[in-house]
Amino acid sequence: MTDLPEHVRRNRDHWDQLAKTYVAAGERAWANNSPSWGIWSVPESEVGMFPDDLAGRDVIELGCGTAYVSSWLARRGARVIGIDNSEQQLATARRLQREYGLDFPLIHGNAETVPYPDASFDFAISEYGAGLWADPQRWVPEAARLLRGRETPLPHQCLPAHAMCAIRR
Repeated sequence: MTDLPEHVRRNRDHWDQLAKTYVAAGERAWANNSPSWGIWSVPESEVGMFPDDLAGRDVIELGCGTAYVSSWLARRGARVIGIDNSEQQLATARRLQREYGLDFPLIHGNAETVPYPDASFDFAISEYGAGLWADPQRWVPEAARLLRGRETPLPHQCLPAHAMCAIRR
């Protein structure tokens, strides 16, 4: 862990301490198969954050926390991978995977340096996650590096308004 940047180590400790406070919200989100976004819970049907056809697409959730967004993606047929800086958040995600019978990789790692080669994913997403704890000068270019194609949407959270927006590579 000493090779991590100080801000990543500090955030890791912070989010591990806060993880218990996100268990109930994670459980509620996993139980709901109809995604809703942001602090206002805007329905996916109004936002259109997900591509129409996720089946068979390679997707990464950056800063997945309890991985409820990853669960929504997996239920739509995506081959999803979640990465989060908090092992405690991932412990909740793994428990929920078992409860809901979903299996996808969950990586304890840093969204600023993802251990996958260039152009590994069709879609990348972060709701709260990386936008809250990662350096935007590092995680946004890292997400772009991971994506295939020029028209791949990269939704992310725009701080400080906690509004969802989409950028295109």
